[in-house]
Amino acid sequence: MSEYRVLLADGNAAFRHSVSEFFKTDKDIIRIVEASDGQEALEHLREEHFDVLISELVMPKLDGLDLLEALGEEPSAKPDVVMIVSYMRNDGLLRRAFAKGASYVMLKPVEPEYLYKRMLDLCATNEADAEKSAAFSPTERTLDEKITAVFLSVGIPAHIKGYHYLREAIRMVFFKPELISHITKELYPGIARRFNTSPSKVERAIRHAIEVSWTRGKIENVNKIFGFNIYGKNEKPTNGEFIALVADKLIIEDGRGGQDPAKPSAARNGMR
Repeated sequence: MSEYRVLLADGNAAFRHSVSEFFKTDKDIIRIVEASDGQEALEHLREEHFDVLISELVMPKLDGLDLLEALGEEPSAKPDVVMIVSYMRNDGLLRRAFAKGASYVMLKPVEPEYLYKRMLDLCATNEADAEKSAAFSPTERTLDEKITAVFLSVGIPAHIKGYHYLREAIRMVFFKPELISHITKELYPGIARRFNTSPSKVERAIRHAIEVSWTRGKIENVNKIFGFNIYGKNEKPTNGEFIALVADKLIIEDGRGGQDPAKPSAARNGMR
């Protein structure tokens, strides 16, 4: 079990307090420091090493994007995991956050418990990637970055709930491919538990995210990503097909898949 040092940068004192108090109850958090603005956060990062930075985008003195940019110029000060937790729902700003080095974006309101669980997931993924670093090129992207790149390319906006449910679904199928055959009984309920919602709302939100992508006319990008023409304007994939397509692609890129990427077997099952 790892031990983590966490820096929480947010202008909202009530949010900082609620998160800090929850994090302090876990023995894996050996230090949590609060910063009320981006400049204070940067000073803390320059003074000591933190494993995780949790930051708002909108802050006094130095906002979240400027903080990320400063860390890009001082890589020795940058934590291993950078989480943006914000009320901002502007796709352009969220894209810029990822481009400047954010590992993950969560939209407020968010419960400290779920924030903590996602942080542990990201830390575990980062540690696993570090262990395998010798086998990867220096430019290898994390799983979340790859999923985000797909979503941005096909036009799924980050501010809708389906974006986050869909990302979680793909992560779960990536690590446990057999879930694609148990969508309604295991996959949706699992996502619902993480987000404190219902399986039916998860299903509807994911369907909406896919429909938004098709409405934006990004079908050509979908076909380009998967390397073959599978869909037309009037041929939307089911939830299960889309999840399986993306998961299969990532599994193959990870070197775990033996099938032809043009024939993702799970996606052909027509799961909903």
